[in-house]
Amino acid sequence: MAGPHAPPDRPAAAGTMAGMAAHSLTVGFDLDMTLIDSRPGIRAAYHELSARTGTFVDADLAVSRLGPPLEEEIRRWFPAERVAETADLYRALYPAHAVTATTALPGAREALDAVRSAGGRTLVVTAKYEPNAKLHLAHLGLDVDALFGSLWAEGKAEALRKHDAQIYVGDHTGDIVGAHTAGALAVAVATGPCDATELRAAGAEVVLNDLTEFPSWLARYVAEGADGGEAAAT
Repeated sequence: MAGPHAPPDRPAAAGTMAGMAAHSLTVGFDLDMTLIDSRPGIRAAYHELSARTGTFVDADLAVSRLGPPLEEEIRRWFPAERVAETADLYRALYPAHAVTATTALPGAREALDAVRSAGGRTLVVTAKYEPNAKLHLAHLGLDVDALFGSLWAEGKAEALRKHDAQIYVGDHTGDIVGAHTAGALAVAVATGPCDATELRAAGAEVVLNDLTEFPSWLARYVAEGADGGEAAAT
C-alpha cells in the first residue's frame, strides 16, 4: 500500500532522517493487542469479577473492544456510583487471573529488538493500570526503556512528548489520536479491535498487518528517511 504522508508539521515526515543520530530514535508502543494478546487473561479477570460482584459481565464482548480505559467498560455493566470501586476490585483481581494467560503477539519481541538494533529507545504507553502492565512485561520478558500507564488517546501524547518519540505504534484509533497529538508518526497494526480500513480512515500514516512487518518497515524508515508508507501491508 502506498500510504499517505504525514502533514508537514509532524517531525517524522519533515524531510529525511539523514543526519539524524541513530540514538535519537524513540519508538512508543501500545500494550494490549499491539505487543500482547491479553484477551484470555482479561476474559478470566472479568469472569472472576462477575463471580465476586454477582453482576454479569459479557467477557467475550468486553475483550472484543479493548483499548479505552477500564472505567469505560465497567460503566456498561455497573451503576455510576459503583464504577470506581469496581474498577479498583478488577485491578486487584487482575494479577492472579490475567497475567499468566496472556501471550506476546507475533513479532512483538522482534519489533522491540529492531528499535534497539537501530540504536533507539522503546516506550510502552498504555491505558492499562501501570503496575499490571509492568507485570505483563516482566512475565513475557519484554524489555523496554520506559513504561507509562493510565494514558489514553490525547493523554498518551504526554509520555510521547516527554521522550521525544518520533513513532507511536498501536492497534486502536485512540492510539492514532495520541500519536498525532504528540506530533509523532502513527504506525497502526491491525491486530486489535480496529481493522485496517478503520485505522487508515483515522489517519494512520502506516498500517501493518501485525508486528512481524515492523522490523522491515523500520529499517526502511531509518535507512531512507521515508515515512514508510510503501512498506505498509494490509
